[in-house]
Amino acid sequence: MTTPIQGLCSMATRGLLDELAAAYAQRTGVPVSFLAIGGVEVARRVSVGEPFDVVVLASDAIDKLVVAGKLDAAGKTDLVRSGVAAAVRAGGPRPDISTEEALRSAVLAAPRIAYSTGPSGTALMALFERWGIAGDIRSRLVQAPPGVPVGSLLARGDAELGFQQLSELIGACGIELIGLLPPTVQITTVFTAAPGIGGGAQPEAVRALLDFMRSADSADTKRRHGMEPA
Repeated sequence: MTTPIQGLCSMATRGLLDELAAAYAQRTGVPVSFLAIGGVEVARRVSVGEPFDVVVLASDAIDKLVVAGKLDAAGKTDLVRSGVAAAVRAGGPRPDISTEEALRSAVLAAPRIAYSTGPSGTALMALFERWGIAGDIRSRLVQAPPGVPVGSLLARGDAELGFQQLSELIGACGIELIGLLPPTVQITTVFTAAPGIGGGAQPEAVRALLDFMRSADSADTKRRHGMEPA
């Protein structure tokens, strides 16, 4: 009986990894499943030694776990580059975000602004600081709890403008996607995979899975989920 490969990932790559895992299982007969939770919780669970065959997180988070001896540096593989997009509640006003100045104006005009706890949210706060508007909008910021999509806050009316990884906004119910942030302020996160150390890890099986996930055969799937091959 083939031993399943068990993976752990953040919410941003959930849809992509589910599809790639299914495609790999169909090709090889090796079952693969990814548990998707908030990135902070992923890092905590790996840090305390929970056994997983492979982990996919933002590159800087993977690097910290590698340094801590929790993941295998030799097998580390960059999978995708993911950009941040803006969205509004379905039927709501769609502000212009085509330029940096237009985006800044849209943020200043929004009654409430939703953002994530992930790396994109941290970078967005740094952008607001750089623009000199962080203090002006602080009372209007709505941070999604770990593992909760920004799209769900928009859909239920908790915010009028929201920002998150494009991959997490695509297909979300009750919202309308405006588009990616303009190139001058785009926030790009590299998501990286790394095998676990010990705990029943299957080095050869995981290596074959990662080879598939970074291959040219996976490129169209990555783009369909709003990401670019790394």
